[in-house]
Amino acid sequence: MPVPSVRPPVRGLALAAAALLLTTLAAGCADAGREGRAATSTGRTAPGRVTDDSPFWVDPESSAAVQADSWQKQGRAADAALIRRISAHPQGMWVPGDYPRPAIAQAGTRAKKADKTLVLVAYNIPHRDCGQHSAGGAHSADFYYQWIDAFATGIGDAKALVVLEPDALGHIVDGCTPAEYQEERYQLISGAIDRLKKQPNTKVYVDAGNPAWIPDASKLVEPLRRAGVDKADGFALNVSNFQTDAASTAYGRRLSQQLGGAHFVVDTSRNGAGPYGDGQAEAWCNPPGRALGKAPTTNTGDPLVDAFLWVKRPGESDGTCRSGPPAGKWWADYALGLARGAKS
Repeated sequence: MPVPSVRPPVRGLALAAAALLLTTLAAGCADAGREGRAATSTGRTAPGRVTDDSPFWVDPESSAAVQADSWQKQGRAADAALIRRISAHPQGMWVPGDYPRPAIAQAGTRAKKADKTLVLVAYNIPHRDCGQHSAGGAHSADFYYQWIDAFATGIGDAKALVVLEPDALGHIVDGCTPAEYQEERYQLISGAIDRLKKQPNTKVYVDAGNPAWIPDASKLVEPLRRAGVDKADGFALNVSNFQTDAASTAYGRRLSQQLGGAHFVVDTSRNGAGPYGDGQAEAWCNPPGRALGKAPTTNTGDPLVDAFLWVKRPGESDGTCRSGPPAGKWWADYALGLARGAKS
């Protein structure tokens, strides 16, 4: 699971806090007003901007927004308009650094000003990604508890939706996470739910993989229960993957039925063309010919599906496979391909 490119190595709270504060103060974070021009009947704004009517906050300084503005200035108006198919919609904030509070608090302030919900991804579990493209995570259980406390404190009373620890339970089920780390992982996720739910306006969805990874949904029931899903608002599916809405919702309903009617959210960021089906290895890693999926919304048409979200930030690499940059790095050409393939 790719991690944001700005994430520093674990070095302790104080150093990371200072570095992150300097970075955020220097870079700034403009509010969502950039997208506030009047929409036409086609749902676009002049010149070429796309409107978003979801309840989620749009970051006006995302990598996609910066790229669109750069191409507009270079005279690449058509490409800029395509990239705005990404930048105009809300995307998950994969919170960087060992001390996440400043970045979350700053984004939360802007989301509150716009009366929108901040979509956050907590991705820092120890022994993350089994040493693969996004290896890393907190260096100890104690540090993780400190990290999630800072994460939750940063949210404050802002409205937030947190996708909790992509891949963490899936890697237990598929055997990738060694047995000696599994019980600790359950306890950490359960503790994270407890801490996050102390915030008055925060919803939490525990990641549950995708139907292509663990086809038998029943294998996730006990892990989700042990991780405390009953205390959360539900579970999340298809994070950073390409499974169709139909496949994900059918899978989610089966899982929900075994969890007493639990609700769920689905990542639709890059599933517009479905999964890569040529049988090659790492079909999940920067597959060609993919497309943006359904724009984020809470109008899902299914009472069990609380939202379609862009949890994965479209255009950020999955890893160095297929000539991509490191995981989490912005890849303009890939982003352009996703936007070109989009149905709307």
